[in-house]
Amino acid sequence: MEKKDCPRNHSHTRNFYYITMLRDPVSRYLSEWKHVQRGATWKTSLHMCDGRSPTPDELPTCYPGDDWSGVSLREFMDCTYNLANNRQVRMLADLSLVGCYNLTFMNESERNAILLQSAKSNLKNMAFFGLTEFQRKTQFLFERTFNLKFISPFTQFNITRASNVEINEGARRRIEELNFLDVQLYEYAKDLFQQRYHRTKQLERQRDRQRRRGERRLQRDHRGHRWPKQEGNPEGAVTEDYNSQVVRW
Repeated sequence: MEKKDCPRNHSHTRNFYYITMLRDPVSRYLSEWKHVQRGATWKTSLHMCDGRSPTPDELPTCYPGDDWSGVSLREFMDCTYNLANNRQVRMLADLSLVGCYNLTFMNESERNAILLQSAKSNLKNMAFFGLTEFQRKTQFLFERTFNLKFISPFTQFNITRASNVEINEGARRRIEELNFLDVQLYEYAKDLFQQRYHRTKQLERQRDRQRRRGERRLQRDHRGHRWPKQEGNPEGAVTEDYNSQVVRW
């Protein structure tokens, strides 16, 4: 990025931050299925890991033709090589820890545990991440993290292609089983996201209280300068004229 973005003779270096958005695993999976069903592919993706792409034996394809247009949900779920399964964990984890796409590198349970822990660690170390299901809170955290303001508020769209898909409870459970790592990651992400949100809110309230105290202090000082104490009549002293009026009343 430095080579592409900054001039060669520019001594200033930039800070780059990794950020990401996570989504409910079932909704994300259904959304990808509908996307693939319409003809989308990731043929140009190299899936580079440790300096090389996976072999066809390490990463077989789920369909023989140019794309997987018209694929049914059952067909989509039945492909054991489908990269839609646990995509969020795989995209966040360091695959070199488990031999990249070589499934014979270690046993499956050990591989899954390492991938999940790596994804959690990388997510926690990111300067920012958001959740699709919490658009306003995501905007709040982004703006406070990077000291930027969007020109309009984020909109929470609850009607999506995934939400329009009607599936029975059995299909939902099957999707959760296929994405069991993503389900665990998402639960962790929701908890971490809420912690960051409430912590940022708390700090903002503290700063607001300090600002208001400072403003009140300035107002008091300003009033003190505008109404200086008169000689021979200390502040709070009652004048003789006033005392005589009190007696008369």
